[in-house]
Amino acid sequence: MSDTLQERSGAQVLVCDPSGPPVTTEQDALDLIGATYFGGDTVAVPAQRLDERFFTLETGLAGAIMQKFTSYGVRLAIIGDITPHLAASSALRALVRESNRARHVWFLPDLDALDERLQASR
Repeated sequence: MSDTLQERSGAQVLVCDPSGPPVTTEQDALDLIGATYFGGDTVAVPAQRLDERFFTLETGLAGAIMQKFTSYGVRLAIIGDITPHLAASSALRALVRESNRARHVWFLPDLDALDERLQASR
């Protein structure tokens, strides 16, 4: 399966293939944003595609990637279980909690949860 643009709960979502290329740089994030150019407003990235540095906030990678999505007006949904990362970092727990309260970046367990959030945000 490759990354596919899908209509989900009234939104155009680029659903990224879990086995696709890893997101390790800001350019990788820009490439995903670019893939939404013809109508997508949300990118759903499986957590396993994110470089481990993303979950270590001191590296700045999470902030840089999240800022790219926010700046371009594309919602980012990180999909999957990040429990081990959350257990290791109170700062990451705080980031996830605050992000999930906002409209631009969400950390969600699965695509069904994304559908619910999209429906609620309409």
